[in-house]
Amino acid sequence: MAVNLPANLAATASRRAVRQANNVEIVVARTLDDLMQVMAVRTVVYLAEQHCPYDEEYDGNDFAGATHLLLRRDGEPVGTLRLRWFADFAKIERVAVRPDHRGRQDTLALVDAAFRLAERKGYRHIIGHAQSRLLPFWKRRFNAVPREDRARFAFSDYDYVEIIAEVNPPDNAMSLETDPMVLLRPEGDWDRPGVLDRSATRAATGGRSATAN
Repeated sequence: MAVNLPANLAATASRRAVRQANNVEIVVARTLDDLMQVMAVRTVVYLAEQHCPYDEEYDGNDFAGATHLLLRRDGEPVGTLRLRWFADFAKIERVAVRPDHRGRQDTLALVDAAFRLAERKGYRHIIGHAQSRLLPFWKRRFNAVPREDRARFAFSDYDYVEIIAEVNPPDNAMSLETDPMVLLRPEGDWDRPGVLDRSATRAATGGRSATAN
């Protein structure tokens, strides 16, 4: 299983998942083409299969503080999920695997990669809105439990329960002490030098600037 995330994430992304074939990759969606593939999978699952109205599925949160993970098999987009980042918790949303590709542990691999990404960013709490029928799955696989004193609710014609999982950030989690060049690297790709690392080898020749990176 190839997981195009930082080395430490790639090493653990399938920790809870059954070993996958080598033709599978999980990537952070970075390009327009990646995002089109994300939306294609969600359209198949939520609009076509679950009959979710368009404006409820595409709710205005896809480009505001969100990270999308994309799972491809043989280069074909088959699964995705969305992570949104809040002050002291991350939220997993829009977990979707195409119906013709279920039963291969792809959902496990996606969620596990999301957990590793959130941990690397320093988060200790991950919440989600799980369909009631899927509570045993979240408990068994990710030790996620319903939040106490939180009422069940419904939207887009399904019943949901708010769940929470506790996670443990690694020693190299992102923090105020993280090397500034690491913080400049692309989301989820902090262990590999990026374009600005290469530019740092050049001498500073520019004048004063009012911008900040």
